[in-house]
Amino acid sequence: MTDGVGETVADPAADPVIDARQFRNVLGQFCTGITVITTFDGDGTPVGFACQSFAALSLEPPLVLFCPTKNSRSWAAIERSGRFCVNVLAEEQQPTCARFGSREPDKFAGIPWRTSDLELPLLDDALATIQCVVDSVIDGGDHYIVIGRVQALSESTDSGRPLLFYRGQYTAIEPDKTTPAPWRADLDHFLTTTTLDTWL
Repeated sequence: MTDGVGETVADPAADPVIDARQFRNVLGQFCTGITVITTFDGDGTPVGFACQSFAALSLEPPLVLFCPTKNSRSWAAIERSGRFCVNVLAEEQQPTCARFGSREPDKFAGIPWRTSDLELPLLDDALATIQCVVDSVIDGGDHYIVIGRVQALSESTDSGRPLLFYRGQYTAIEPDKTTPAPWRADLDHFLTTTTLDTWL
């Protein structure tokens, strides 16, 4: 089908019915890192939620994205504030992940954190923090796709390992994989290449 200006668009009515359980099982084969997205609400209360659906988007300009559910109270606070911090969790932060994935009213209780120079909550012991302002928001079914413009970055000085999620449970990289691999020039544009002969 076409839209009003002659562009071809997908017809949702023609989509096959996809079983929700199978969808989750199949997508569970894709291993992800885990982040906690944080901000301050209007009254200065820190809020946040555990988030797997995070990705780098662009190098020039530096953009990232995450996908909150439409009924997320934390997303509502981020939308109001217009800014957020992505905290990349380390392997030993499973309890932190569990707390921020819960319905606890005060998810920061007992969690070490600090306020950044950009006035955002940063979790102590995170492998990395990425502070952003909201650039744009796109509808994505039962989620939003939130694009953030990066304002500041930091990474842990420790050679920690990331907390990973795979097939419905926590997992980790190999025990001896604790330091970054040497930089490879052929991967310099891995995230941002725009040539037509690449799978990206």
